[in-house]
Amino acid sequence: MHLQPEEQHVKTFYHHPMPLVIRIFGFAIISAPFYFFASFFSTLLTREQLGITYAVITIVFLLIAVYDTVLYYLDRLIITNQRVLHVDWKSIFDRAEHEAELIDIQDIGTQEAGILSFLPIFDYGLFKLETASTKTTISFTNAPDPEGIKHFIYHLNVKPHRIGAAGLSTIDDKARYSVDEEARITRRQ
Repeated sequence: MHLQPEEQHVKTFYHHPMPLVIRIFGFAIISAPFYFFASFFSTLLTREQLGITYAVITIVFLLIAVYDTVLYYLDRLIITNQRVLHVDWKSIFDRAEHEAELIDIQDIGTQEAGILSFLPIFDYGLFKLETASTKTTISFTNAPDPEGIKHFIYHLNVKPHRIGAAGLSTIDDKARYSVDEEARITRRQ
């Protein structure tokens, strides 16, 4: 991601960790039949061969889980003071970037999974952003607190002077300074 002139990074959102935990648990369940199948042939294999078989099964499923975890954490939703960027890793060699200018945003939709989304551990879902001018749609699955992201972008778009990046200065808004000065003068009178 290359920032444009006068563009500042505001916040980055990564996928919620709970869907990844569920997927890794699924990998463990999927690997169980392979262990049972290998143990079925335990009478035909020596102890060393059986140990190597179990090690190979474990390594294969660990590599799959690590690969999936890396791709899961490389995906991200980047918000700057001018645009929203979605970096979507399809594979370790294939990446797609989708972007939408803040001023072009027409609709932001969210979808969460049922009543459990009130618990922080299950507060994830689909975040979908649509623009009018370029017909761009950004879909960020397993987004942490999709409603929070929606409100964050809304407030960034409507009230940019209230959102600042950690460690970065806020957007220079001369109108805000004049309004603050008028408020101080009014209070003194």
